[in-house]
Amino acid sequence: MFLAIRHRLEFFAFRLAVCLIDCISPRTAAKCADGLATLFCDYLPAKWTRTEVIDENLRRAFGPDISARELARLQHGMWCHLFRTVIEMVQAPRKLHLRSYRKLIDFVGLSQSNEALLSGRRVLMLGGHFGSWETGISLFGVWGFRTGVVARELDNPYLQAWFAQERQRTGHYLLAKKGDFDEMLTLLKSGGNIALMCDQDAGARGLFVDFFGTPASTFKSIALLALEYDALVVIGSTIRLPDDFERCGWSRFRMQMESVIDPRALTTNDPVREMTQQFTTALEHAVRRAPEQYFWVHRRWKSEQGKRVRKLKAA
Repeated sequence: MFLAIRHRLEFFAFRLAVCLIDCISPRTAAKCADGLATLFCDYLPAKWTRTEVIDENLRRAFGPDISARELARLQHGMWCHLFRTVIEMVQAPRKLHLRSYRKLIDFVGLSQSNEALLSGRRVLMLGGHFGSWETGISLFGVWGFRTGVVARELDNPYLQAWFAQERQRTGHYLLAKKGDFDEMLTLLKSGGNIALMCDQDAGARGLFVDFFGTPASTFKSIALLALEYDALVVIGSTIRLPDDFERCGWSRFRMQMESVIDPRALTTNDPVREMTQQFTTALEHAVRRAPEQYFWVHRRWKSEQGKRVRKLKAA
C-alpha cells in the first residue's frame, strides 16, 4: 500500500515537472540545466552525485594525470547534458518531426545506416549512454524505420508507462531488457530490427574487451545474435552541438554513423570477440569527440578480469 502511494506521488511530481518543462523556452531550459549542473557539482554532497565514481572513470579513461580543472569541467558538462537530455525528451513531440529535423540535425555517414536498413537484412542498431541517444532513435522512427527498442523497466509502473508511451510515439515498440528475450528472438526471426545499448557492465561472465585501453566486461549476446540471424550491426551516435536558438529554435545535434559491421566479412577465428571489440571501439571513438556527453556515472569497469577468472574456476 505504501509503495503504491509512493509511486503515485512520484508520478504526480514528475508530471508536474513535465508540464513546467513543456512551457519553458529552449533557451530557458538550457539555463535551467546549467544551473542544476552547478547545484550538483558545487553544493550537493559528493556521495549523492557519485563524484568519486565519475572521477575514477574519467581517470581510467584519460589517465591519472588529468587535471582537477578538466575533471570539474567534464563533470559539470555531463550533468548539464543529462538534464538537457531529459528536457529534450519532454519537448521532442513538439520540436522534432518531419518538417523540422533538417534544420535541427547535421548528418555524417547517414547513407551507411540507410543502406543497412534498406538491405533486406536484419539490423542491430547499437548506441551507448552517450549524447542524445533518445533523439537519435526517435528520428529513425520519424522516418518510418520501426524498431524494437530494448530498455530496462523502471521500478515505478506509472513512470514506466509514460516513458514507454513516449518511446513508442514515433512507431517503435519497447522491449524489456529483462523478461522480453523471447520477444526479441521472435522479432529477429520475422525480419525485424532491434535497437539496444552496448556499453553496460556484463558482470564476471561477460566478454572482456578494451574500452579506453582497459578491459571492460561486455555482453556477448549482441555478437551472438548478429551471427545467428545474419544481422548487420550499425553503431551510431547523436551529439549535441553548440546552441543556435535564433536560427533553429531548439537544440542542435549531429547524428553520425560510426561503423557498420557485417558478420559475413569477419575472417577471425573468434568472430564474437572481434565483433564485440569493434563496436566497443567505435563507441569509444565517438565518446572521445565529446566526453562531457557520456554517462560517466555508470561503473563501466565494475567487473574486473582477474575476478572473472577466479569466479569461473570456482563455478
